[in-house]
Amino acid sequence: MAIMKKDEAEPVLRLDGISIRFGDVVANDNISFELKEGEIVALLGENGAGKTSLMNILFGHYVADSGTVQAFGNSLPPGDPAAALTAGIGMVHQHFTLADQMSVLENIILGTEPLFSLRQNRAAARKRIKSLSTDFGLQVDPDSAITDLSVGERQRVEILKALYRDVRILILDEPTAVLTPGETEALFATLHKLVANGLSIIFISHKLHEVLAVSDRVIVLRGGKLVKTVPTGTATRSQLAGLMMGAELEETEFPGGEPRSVMLELSSITTQRSPGRPALDGIELRLSAGEITGVAGVSGNGQATLAAIIEGGQRPDKGTILINGEPQEGWSARRALACNIGRIPEDRHAIGMIGEMTVTENVISERYGSDRFSRYGILDQRACEEFAEAIIRDYDVKCPSPDIRVRLLSGGNMQKLILARAFDGNPEIILANQPTRGLDIGAVNYVHRKLIEARDKGAAILLISEDLDEIRALSDRIVVMSKGRLSPPSARGELSIAELGERMAGRGDVWEDQKSGGGKYAA
Repeated sequence: MAIMKKDEAEPVLRLDGISIRFGDVVANDNISFELKEGEIVALLGENGAGKTSLMNILFGHYVADSGTVQAFGNSLPPGDPAAALTAGIGMVHQHFTLADQMSVLENIILGTEPLFSLRQNRAAARKRIKSLSTDFGLQVDPDSAITDLSVGERQRVEILKALYRDVRILILDEPTAVLTPGETEALFATLHKLVANGLSIIFISHKLHEVLAVSDRVIVLRGGKLVKTVPTGTATRSQLAGLMMGAELEETEFPGGEPRSVMLELSSITTQRSPGRPALDGIELRLSAGEITGVAGVSGNGQATLAAIIEGGQRPDKGTILINGEPQEGWSARRALACNIGRIPEDRHAIGMIGEMTVTENVISERYGSDRFSRYGILDQRACEEFAEAIIRDYDVKCPSPDIRVRLLSGGNMQKLILARAFDGNPEIILANQPTRGLDIGAVNYVHRKLIEARDKGAAILLISEDLDEIRALSDRIVVMSKGRLSPPSARGELSIAELGERMAGRGDVWEDQKSGGGKYAA
């Protein structure tokens, strides 16, 4: 049978005249496009451009003010996710929709068969999940409880949950955020195999090189409107960035830092495995003023535990924490703040911000008891509001009022608030854990400039990221984390992406040296 060319294929999905408004904000303004059988279409746009709203309308989570959605020639009833699932549409959301107390297997098969049926064929389900895990490079234990998994592992489960249902249209929102370069290449190869057999994919990513590598067409949104549809074969990185931002992208190459005295030292830090956090094995780490140390690695290898220890959320079972050469006793989050450590947590929704609290309440949350914001134990409301207003102005936060609930802001604007809170008071040590996850290229560039500015002011910065381009662009030294261990440090540009990927996957002589008694490496 002859294979139909993609430009001759019939549309499997049509969105026609989609508009939706939230109060005074127009999220989608008369958007129309088609998705054809066996095609990968990338959806690009800055935070707040309308991508998420559009996909939520498609999947039935939102009801559009106007417009229609058709799948395989049939109109989808608005506001009905079950109808979208029945039509063969699968969606991997940017924010997880998993039941924490259930296992990976139970989450994946949930809704596909009676959960507590005696006839449930769990052996077959487990076998299929393991097969999908291998094919996509998304390794996860089917019997693990979701509550025990890291952020990255949960995202893998979301991808597997969609693939398990034999979807015909798959919407992927930032699917490579937790993959090594090798795993990303394997995922792309699998996606191309799937579309060759008729699957159609909407691929949402802020990584322009990924969009150019995997898609057939790129749909660019800006300010809730469809700006342009570009064939990937003729698109360039600068062109797409310009369409997204409304201005040309300024490529920035940051100069290296000038390391000074050691500000923070972890000596022989060891922990036992706890729910959601793997063990750390004799970690040695030194952070120097005026330097960014990058930690690369696949999510779930100990980065969350390392971050929790530095910010005072967890105490090590063994080892010593030193600040400016002084051992710290009774280490805690309060003590970390007292030591002038600023933190940018990996999950701005679950950890970084409290959605139902206002902008003002969130930005003072780590220092509300200080003399700056309180008098005799009572909050000085005016001082708090003036601080929030200054942050909104200085960090260009798109926010109508300091009194607005944080959950109503875009991810990029939430991240700006977290940066402002972390950088307040010129911290000597900064923990930047996935600081640009889920941000558009404009917001990413903004965060990068702020980190470099803090470094040049003398801060010692630990950058934990699964984005190797980010690690390589910002870090003065790079270490790799795998299975709770740290590799020896390398200078910027010393190792290629492939070599870093090998270390991230736990392969290479550096790990064998540690196993054979070569000792722990001081980073």
